[in-house]
Amino acid sequence: QVQLVESGGGLVQAGDTLRLSCAASGGTLRSYAMGWFRQAPGKEREFVAAISWWGRSTFYADFVKGRFTISRDNAENTVSLQMNSLKPEDTAVYYCAASVSTPSRRIYDYNHWGQGTQVTVSS
Repeated sequence: QVQLVESGGGLVQAGDTLRLSCAASGGTLRSYAMGWFRQAPGKEREFVAAISWWGRSTFYADFVKGRFTISRDNAENTVSLQMNSLKPEDTAVYYCAASVSTPSRRIYDYNHWGQGTQVTVSS
């Protein structure tokens, strides 16, 4: 069973950049559509971005369009989320997830989840 581990989170200032990575073990990500979600304190987990297994199709939440970019390297078994122009409202735990289905904005379409990485953006 594939296991996902996120990294790259941290404390940054508004306007800064972070790059999150998700590494897989126990299986290949080549067969999965991948997504990033986030959960802020006291809020529900929400969709951020998704990418098809071949990497040609990407999808974004409206609040990150033009700022975040999802990408994948199937040879390295990794998925990344480049986050530019960060805002305090981007503060959350960010989760990587894998879906055997097509890329989706829905949490329950994802079969495997990482433990999350904290992103904190100060104003």
